[in-house]
Amino acid sequence: MEPTVNQYVPSDYLPIIIQFAAALGFVIFALVLTHLLGPKRTSEVKGAAWESGIESVGDARTPISYKYFMTAILFVLFDVEVIFMYPWAVNFKALGITGFLQMLTFITLLMSGFFYVIKKGILDWK
Repeated sequence: MEPTVNQYVPSDYLPIIIQFAAALGFVIFALVLTHLLGPKRTSEVKGAAWESGIESVGDARTPISYKYFMTAILFVLFDVEVIFMYPWAVNFKALGITGFLQMLTFITLLMSGFFYVIKKGILDWK
């Protein structure tokens, strides 16, 4: 029986399987080769924990102010929301007045959230 236009046969997936196998084979080959050919020098200094060129001092479990995390989360939040403005700007003329009013609503909600954050003092460093 011949396959129709809407039917897939297993041979249709053969190129994808070959490409996946080739990529996986290359990764495994590269990992094994670098492990076998790479230098194997261990020392106390090489095994020590460093961060940004500074030797670690103190306990890793010291409390960190939540302000760092709140600032990072707010940055990501507002940054991602601003990304939605790029497609709107590209299609500004095609969207017309409806698109303008929708973006005005979006910016109003965005700014109300921003003013709420400022009012709560989350961005204030003390």
